[in-house]
Amino acid sequence: MTHSISSKVKLNNGVSMPWLGLGVWQGRPEDGEHVELAVRTAIEAGYRSIDTAAAYENERGVGKAIRASGVPREEIFVTTKLANPDNGYDAALKAFDKSLDQLGLDYIDLYLIHWPVSAHYLDSWRALEKVYAEGKVKAIGVSNFQIRHLDAVLASGSVVPAVNQVEYHPRLTQKELHSYCSGKGIQLVAWSPLMLGRILEEPVVRALAEKYGRTAAQIILRWDLQNGVVTIPKSAKPERIYENADILGFELSAEDMQHLDALNRNERSGMDPDKFEQIWGLK
Repeated sequence: MTHSISSKVKLNNGVSMPWLGLGVWQGRPEDGEHVELAVRTAIEAGYRSIDTAAAYENERGVGKAIRASGVPREEIFVTTKLANPDNGYDAALKAFDKSLDQLGLDYIDLYLIHWPVSAHYLDSWRALEKVYAEGKVKAIGVSNFQIRHLDAVLASGSVVPAVNQVEYHPRLTQKELHSYCSGKGIQLVAWSPLMLGRILEEPVVRALAEKYGRTAAQIILRWDLQNGVVTIPKSAKPERIYENADILGFELSAEDMQHLDALNRNERSGMDPDKFEQIWGLK
């Protein structure tokens, strides 16, 4: 059970990752000051995990805010991701070095393949294994991978992914994938845990918020953590960043957890891993 914002889960290679982090998707380079403010605010609020990606084009601002925070580097867990056009062994190696340079850091805590580009993700995984072996990254993993993708990685690679970061919320509980990852020692991480805010108007969620004296967002984020899922809600608003951090002083009952589970519709707010290549023009 997570009792404070500093609580961590131990990944399959022994590296500790905070249960709660800040996501910075949609913090574009033209909004650099806003990204830096969000990261600075999160660190001041006690967050010690920041999640970005090369595709977000804001790694430079994230790194600047981390370096300016005054918090020792080893206390902040930094995640970034390989962009789709950079999949492939050589391209992924170059992309990793570019992300490291953009962040202005000596190492990355967690590096992920952002999406399973079918023609290249196994070659990309070999590249991630190389930078991991060289000590440039503390842990490697994947994002938006389905069971068949994970099976392929496990069959061809020598390192078990430390995490699988996927869309996860009460309307998309992904129980089969969650069970698979748990069985393989792969930590599930939730992106879009609030479903871009759409889940917050659910009557069940609103009723539970009233029952526990919490916000709807806090109810959902608490559900994530009690399901053993690392959570990285995105926000650029200081008040929401603080609000999202205040989810560790209460616990949902088993019955209420089931009420939230029952909201599942296998509904996505983001791209479907089975269809994203068509959208990206990768097929």
